[in-house]
Amino acid sequence: MPILLFLLDTSASMNQRTYLGTTYLDIAKGAVEVFMKLRARDPASRGDRYMLVTFDDPPYGVKAGWKENHATFMCELKNLQASGLTTLGHALRTAFDLLNLNRLVSGIDNYGQGRNPFFLEPSIIITITDGNKLTHSSGVPDEVRGCLVHHWVQFSDA
Repeated sequence: MPILLFLLDTSASMNQRTYLGTTYLDIAKGAVEVFMKLRARDPASRGDRYMLVTFDDPPYGVKAGWKENHATFMCELKNLQASGLTTLGHALRTAFDLLNLNRLVSGIDNYGQGRNPFFLEPSIIITITDGNKLTHSSGVPDEVRGCLVHHWVQFSDA
C-alpha cells in the first residue's frame, strides 16, 4: 500500500506559457491526471494513497492528505493556482513532515521503542517543477540548505 505524494510547483513562474498557449501549471496538472489514470489500470494500485502538496507556505501547502478521497484530490488538483515563490526546500520539508506524521499515526514508527520492520509502507515523492531559481523571502539561494533534518540536497544550475 504505497503512498504517492505529488509535490507541485505553484510559484508564479509556473504561469509561463508554452508555444501551445498552455501554462506550465496546466501541463503539471495534466501529468498528474495521466499518471493517476494509468496507475489505476494496474491491479496492484488498489491500496495506493495519494497526497498533494504545493509550494505554498505551510500549512496551506498541504492540499490533500492521506485521509482524503480521490474526488477531493482531483478537485484540489484542478483548483491549483500559480502564485508566490519557488520554495522547494520548505515544500520538501512539508512533504517529509507529512509522511512522518502518517508513519506515526499508522503505528509504523514507535518513537523511543524502535521501528517495526515487518510494517512496510513505501512512500514516493514525485516533484514537478519548472526548475527556475530557488527563492524565498530573504533572497535567491544557490542551494537548498538547512531545511531538511536528515536529507541534504544540492542543486546546481545546468
